[in-house]
Amino acid sequence: MPEQPGASEIRLTIPARPDFLALARLVVGAAASVGPSLDDGRIADLRLVVSEVCTNAMEANWRASAARLGASVSLLAEEAATRIDSAVIDGADAVRINCTVALHEVVVAVTDCGSGFEPPTTPHPPVTDPARLDFERGLGLPLIQFLADHVEFDSAPTGTTVTAVVRDR
Repeated sequence: MPEQPGASEIRLTIPARPDFLALARLVVGAAASVGPSLDDGRIADLRLVVSEVCTNAMEANWRASAARLGASVSLLAEEAATRIDSAVIDGADAVRINCTVALHEVVVAVTDCGSGFEPPTTPHPPVTDPARLDFERGLGLPLIQFLADHVEFDSAPTGTTVTAVVRDR
């Protein structure tokens, strides 16, 4: 995203632990509320986007840490986090959040230290389709794409950056 005049940037690095999600939402939401144009509804959308993107980043870090430690990557993310908790405390497995607040938009880029990611090419069935009940996970990306005005995925074997833009309406 091009730099905008008068934009403010906040950088936040948090451990890949669920108890830090509230901090990420709080910081980004507070930064957006100081901006001149996002209403409360769009700030709520932004907080949810940040929560979903950070959760995905944390899971990517947990799975990469589990793989490095030889743990089963088929564990649920919370179980994996518990088993490898000491491995994710250091900065190598941190989640990095860059938030840029401009006149009419907020740009949030979240970077993990996972092993890369390809967004699914097959969309989930519509909410009205009974087959949707077969999906227990993976609903965060459609939610992010619905709430944000623009989403980009930049993935490499050493991590993924998801950039989401939320604009005023």
